[in-house]
Amino acid sequence: MNIKKRLHLLRKEMSAANIHACIIPTTDPHLSEYTPEYWQTRQWISGFTGSAGTVVVTLDKAGLWTDSRYFLQAEEQLQNTDIELFKMGLEETVSFENWIAKELSNDNSRAVGFEGCVFAASEVFSLISFFQNRNIRINSNFAPYNKIWKDRPPIPKNKTFILPEKFSGEKTSAKIQRLLEEMKAQKCDFTILASLDTIAWLFNLRGNDINFNPVAVSYAVISEKEIVLFINPEKLTSEVVDYLHAEGVILAEYEKVYSYIQNISANTRLLITPNKINYQLYSLIPTNCKINEINIHPADNLKSIKNETEIEGFRNAMQRDGVALVKFFYWLNQQLEKKESVTEIDVSKQLEKFRSEQDYFFSESFETIAGYGAHGAIVHYAANEETNAEILPESILLIDSGAQYFDGTTDITRTIAVGPVFEEMKKDFTLILKGHIQLAMAIFPKGTVGMQLDVLARQFIWKESQNFLHGTGHGIGHFLNVHEGPQSIRMNYNPTPLQPGMITSNEPGLYKTGKYGIRIENLLLTISHKTTDFGEYYAFETLTLCPIDKQLIEWSLMSKEEIEWLENYHQKVYQSLSPFLSEKENDWLKKAILSN
Repeated sequence: MNIKKRLHLLRKEMSAANIHACIIPTTDPHLSEYTPEYWQTRQWISGFTGSAGTVVVTLDKAGLWTDSRYFLQAEEQLQNTDIELFKMGLEETVSFENWIAKELSNDNSRAVGFEGCVFAASEVFSLISFFQNRNIRINSNFAPYNKIWKDRPPIPKNKTFILPEKFSGEKTSAKIQRLLEEMKAQKCDFTILASLDTIAWLFNLRGNDINFNPVAVSYAVISEKEIVLFINPEKLTSEVVDYLHAEGVILAEYEKVYSYIQNISANTRLLITPNKINYQLYSLIPTNCKINEINIHPADNLKSIKNETEIEGFRNAMQRDGVALVKFFYWLNQQLEKKESVTEIDVSKQLEKFRSEQDYFFSESFETIAGYGAHGAIVHYAANEETNAEILPESILLIDSGAQYFDGTTDITRTIAVGPVFEEMKKDFTLILKGHIQLAMAIFPKGTVGMQLDVLARQFIWKESQNFLHGTGHGIGHFLNVHEGPQSIRMNYNPTPLQPGMITSNEPGLYKTGKYGIRIENLLLTISHKTTDFGEYYAFETLTLCPIDKQLIEWSLMSKEEIEWLENYHQKVYQSLSPFLSEKENDWLKKAILSN
């Protein structure tokens, strides 16, 4: 069924329900960045496969709103669909709310419909306020997708498993006790968890319900009275049941969460993060309960600060990942020297092959981005059979990839020369490298937030009146989601301070449409640096272990301090990886590190 046909079927249901505009987000009832196929409604209705975006359909028009990572991809995928692209973040782009208000301005019986269970409560509160002020009705129960999506996949029933304490470093019962103490400090005795990665962390539970994210579809309630995990019983092995029961967890069926919330006792004091719980669940909370709304849930803060076992696991995972990457880059170099054909898809397959040979490998942590030449300028490009480019000795290749290991999650980007290096390329690459290094060397006081450090990575390209529109850094989970909050490093304000134990990416980039893309990404561990009369200061430890392509560096632009950092980094890479490489792989690594 083509996109126009799907839009037609949706509009028929809209007309029958007296809906004039339908909003379709990317998320699921757990507000996940990546969702199980069952909830990939926005992708089904539009054909756009990016991980972020909102589709709005009226009775005669349709639009997709997405961010700069997906501008080029969306332009390609929306061709011949009658869906207009709206580029978020640009000054001239109208919000989808204002667009709807304008499109419905001549209709006195106007109504906006959406599926309340796939919107954060905070989002729906904003939508209600916006549209009611314009006399537009809201229907938060409009969900005709089971009717029009004939071959809709089922909600996943994949088996779960327990992450042993030798990897997690802490029992579930101990984590729950820490969370209850945080709740008590907020004068609350009850909370609802919907985020799959938070639930996975808290219960030491892992699954396979979402590609690349080892989580399981579930809800949880944490209270002084009882701890309840709502999950399809078909997903539970006897080992999982025994572990959770031993840790004091009550198991209930997934759908029972709705009736459970409706029956919360009067005067219960709930701790709720409206941006982390869906509107449908929130609306079921009895009115005689006392709700304390906060922006960041304490469970997410606890999860973001890794314990010593998790940190050591990350270091070990980075080492094995680095070995796999060097083996891959040696293989790629050999193939290109022999003039063997290598495509972007070949790059993805070979990376997964080398990683899968490492201990504790579970899966990739996201779909590999292997962008040759102009494809590198598409920030979240993923090759398919139609776009799959051969790697020719003519440009540069951007590879963003990662893996899930039982002891850690990796995410790394390298940009390498596969042909002649031109002055413009070298300058662009070097400016990005300088920003990357300056951020990696940062020393900052306790309480610093990511926005205060972001300029360190952008300063050199800003001087050239250039920029990148994605964030400089995101948090990363421990054998969990590759994108994790609450911390970030980006231009817009995030109130979460960087704290020791947090792991955050460092990935400045530069993208020139039709030419190439450049990004350099390592993962940083926030560590204590020193305490002085001026307070406590923190720094970063770079965890990722993989050489940076020296062929692309314009050395005259590098400071002495930056060159020294790069040399020290490469020495660490060599010392950490060389014992696990063959003689030929070691020779390649030495050459990559020593060449100028």
